[in-house]
Amino acid sequence: MPCQTNNELEAILEEAKYYTQKGKVADYIPALSKANPDDLSIAVYHPDGRCISAGDIQESITLQSISKVLTLALALIECGEEYVFQKVGYEPTGDPFNSIVKLEMSNPSKPLNPMINAGALAVTHMIKGQSVEERLNKILSFVSLLTGNEHTTYSKEVAKSEFETSHLNRSLCYFMKQHGIINEDVEELLDLYTKQCAIEVNCLDLARIGIIFALDGMEPITNKRIMPAHVARICKTFMVTCGMYNASGEFAVRVGIPAKSGVSGGILGAVPNRFGIGISGPALDDKGNSVAGLKLLELLAEKYSLSMF
Repeated sequence: MPCQTNNELEAILEEAKYYTQKGKVADYIPALSKANPDDLSIAVYHPDGRCISAGDIQESITLQSISKVLTLALALIECGEEYVFQKVGYEPTGDPFNSIVKLEMSNPSKPLNPMINAGALAVTHMIKGQSVEERLNKILSFVSLLTGNEHTTYSKEVAKSEFETSHLNRSLCYFMKQHGIINEDVEELLDLYTKQCAIEVNCLDLARIGIIFALDGMEPITNKRIMPAHVARICKTFMVTCGMYNASGEFAVRVGIPAKSGVSGGILGAVPNRFGIGISGPALDDKGNSVAGLKLLELLAEKYSLSMF
């Protein structure tokens, strides 16, 4: 079923678009600095398969940190909840997503949660396979299953750019290797992680992923179970508590839906039992979230009473 443009949604998008001028694109990853800061688009997927949109929803972006919630789901399916949470914690943090501080303060030195970089690297380490290529193909296949897009791939340019500038993530990996959280070659793990972050999607893909989380792991058209309900529930809980970096508390108050952002400007939203939402808006605020995307979700939450609280 094709996604239909919607006048009401377009009006809300135009109101939110003003805020793009208040942000700037990520430039610490050189390949991401090429994005147009004025872009903003949204797709909303319903449980019956209907989709409405505004803006250019076919514009490709990379998953970046949105991939963290997807690899968490895959690791939980493959390894089980007990194993995953031996290596990574449950707790939110007010620190930046790339901070090393809490690793040094915790005993044992495991990351506080799977949505910060250290936790995401620990989770990606759990993805099983004999090579980076085999493990990446497993992640790509899972994303394809969620989006219904069998042509899912990754941006070699973005992956290379991230790999070459991942000095802080290397530090996190070596610290965790010293403390037994990971035990693989750091360069191989970073190769996999940067390619995972560089997986390409569009707003419609994100909205399709969102509706599966919103429906506790069920695909709405085929009624096929994509992931166990408890896995979807765990992921949505982390999206609420940690999904918007260290702005997650304010987002819970202002919007109140499970969501995960990425520094490409993408936002994945899952309104329980109601909608999957995909947003792209590359201009970021100082926390790394799409500044106009946040405003767009805030306007939608207020107009349609989306908050789960």
